[in-house]
Amino acid sequence: MAKTSLTAKEKIKPLADYLMIEPLEQETTLPSGIILPDTAKEKPQKGRIIATGKGKKNEKGEIVSLEVKVGDVVMYKKWGGTEVKLDGKEYLLVREEDVLAIVEA
Repeated sequence: MAKTSLTAKEKIKPLADYLMIEPLEQETTLPSGIILPDTAKEKPQKGRIIATGKGKKNEKGEIVSLEVKVGDVVMYKKWGGTEVKLDGKEYLLVREEDVLAIVEA
């Protein structure tokens, strides 16, 4: 997985079927009351979409719109995407095909 660091002046606008996801932190306390240190936590696989591209082109050259939208909470593949650091915060750029599900409340 590639990592990229950007400055505050730079903005990210995903292209095609790419999504920018803000990973959501997982619980740090187990049901038994044990608190997990940062080193024992797994990478999050759930996050909120904060930006999307316009969609992928099909074989006719038409843009196929995305199934997800900004604000959706999604589950994504564990090792997919590119990590991006912007203003000290980490984000993930993934293709829509790496999204496994939309999480509904």
